[in-house]
Amino acid sequence: MTEKLTLRHYSTAESEGITEQLVDLYLEVHAGDSGFYSADRYRRQLSAHRQRAGWMLITATLGEEMIGYVYGFPLAPDTRWWDGIEEPVPTGFTDEDGQRTFAICELLVRAAWRRQGVARALHDDLLGSRQEERVTLLARPDNGPAQAAYRSWGWQTITRLRPGWPDAPLFDVLTRDTGAKAPSAASAGS
Repeated sequence: MTEKLTLRHYSTAESEGITEQLVDLYLEVHAGDSGFYSADRYRRQLSAHRQRAGWMLITATLGEEMIGYVYGFPLAPDTRWWDGIEEPVPTGFTDEDGQRTFAICELLVRAAWRRQGVARALHDDLLGSRQEERVTLLARPDNGPAQAAYRSWGWQTITRLRPGWPDAPLFDVLTRDTGAKAPSAASAGS
């Protein structure tokens, strides 16, 4: 990269102005994948996710071109994120309080810019801003490059999960501790 990579954090309201750029990049990255990766489904997903408390988007641009982004949100106590787990997990693994786990929903980089540190920059910037104890994401088992990157960044595969959406693929559930300790309910109010 000869140009300087710029990372920008967006609020929910600010991100609405770049929805079509987000959708276009998503569709480009998932070109050739199953019908699950449709524009309509992704717009609905993005709209629903933006409503979550603590939602965060970070984009990576070179010049005027958006070349990648990452977004997610903290898991609320009533989250459905864990619905569809295929294997038993340790007791308490899926317990959420809105401060324990941050879910990364998308981490996307245009093909021409992969393996150049863009995904890592987005990943590290997002994790560096979080106070939750752990982060989680879902990755397709057949996405070898992403799986290798996540392992090299300290992620562990815990189980598999199939979301309840029509045509949803099977995903690996990955987690990583952040090193932060979420405030306890008692200390959060003091």
